[in-house]
Amino acid sequence: MRTMLDPAAPAKIATNATPTSAAIDYCLEDSVGHLLRRAQQRHLALFQERIGEVSITPPQFATLLKLEEFGRVTQNRLGRSVAMDPATIQGVVQRLIARGLVDSSRDPMDRRTVVLSLTPAGRAVLRGTATQAHATNDALLDPLSVAERHQLCELLRRIAG
Repeated sequence: MRTMLDPAAPAKIATNATPTSAAIDYCLEDSVGHLLRRAQQRHLALFQERIGEVSITPPQFATLLKLEEFGRVTQNRLGRSVAMDPATIQGVVQRLIARGLVDSSRDPMDRRTVVLSLTPAGRAVLRGTATQAHATNDALLDPLSVAERHQLCELLRRIAG
């Protein structure tokens, strides 16, 4: 049997598992999707541990970060910039508005368009969480050398599209 990462290596079989079919030639522990999900779960746990009582999620942090970068931006463009579908970005934005971190207004040139911006409270939360976000990344990447960190990020950018 082969694995996805090393076609010549034998597949890993848990000692307490009883294979039900010899036709299944797939090792979960070598699955890219599984490994990415586990890494993302670890990142989320590290992020929540560091953010503490601010109680902000990584998608909310990303949204605040992009709002700071753009200044004023439509919800549609904001969603694309943080890789969220329209329904997801709408929910994230509504929660941030409810907390007083984001302001929503209509574009005077096109009243159908929603324009978003950070409130002073949103800027303060962003300033207060940026250091913890850096610390989260550092903790997650701690097992890697500096060169491996750069390589990992470059490879993830390439496969993310």
